[in-house]
This record gives sequence, structure tokens and C-alpha cells, in this order.
Amino acid sequence: MKKQSWYVTFEIPWKGTVVRSRRSRSTRTFETEIEAKNFARARFDEGLVVTAGTIIPHLPRRAIASGSILSWLEEGQEQDSGDAADDPDEPSGRIE
Repeated sequence: MKKQSWYVTFEIPWKGTVVRSRRSRSTRTFETEIEAKNFARARFDEGLVVTAGTIIPHLPRRAIASGSILSWLEEGQEQDSGDAADDPDEPSGRIE
């Protein structure tokens, strides 16, 4: 059995006209943070409230509240989407 180390919890959209005091939630587990982020982004893009975090005994522990999900999803994207030619601190690979 593979160890799961990340979870994503999201609201389940209401169906019908029944008035409930609280929305139902569902949780999925993932092996990597990237998988968890991809799933969380899809639920977030659907307009659902999403939380995430690491599963105990994963260290260091992380809990991402719904208000912080967007910044968590954007973590690391600056590095992935940046162009090395635009970064003055990166060597250009040219021989001068």
C-alpha cells in the first residue's frame, strides 16, 4: 500500500432545494503536493471552498486554510513560468 501524505477537502455542491445548515464535504488523499495542488485547483476553479494539508505523521506539517488556497496554488509557479533570459541573476549561457 502506498503512503498518502497530502489531503484536499472540498465542499460538495448542493443538489435540490433542501435547506441545510452546513454543506457536506469530501476529502481526497494524494501522494504528492503536486497532485494535491492539481486537484485543489480544479475544485477551486469550480468555485468550491477548498482546504488542504499534510497528513500526520508527515513532517513538517502543513494546513492550508481556504483563505490561503490561492497563494498555496501559486507557490512555485513564479519559478516554473519565469523566463531565464529575463532574470538578470541567471547566467545566460553565452560565452563572452
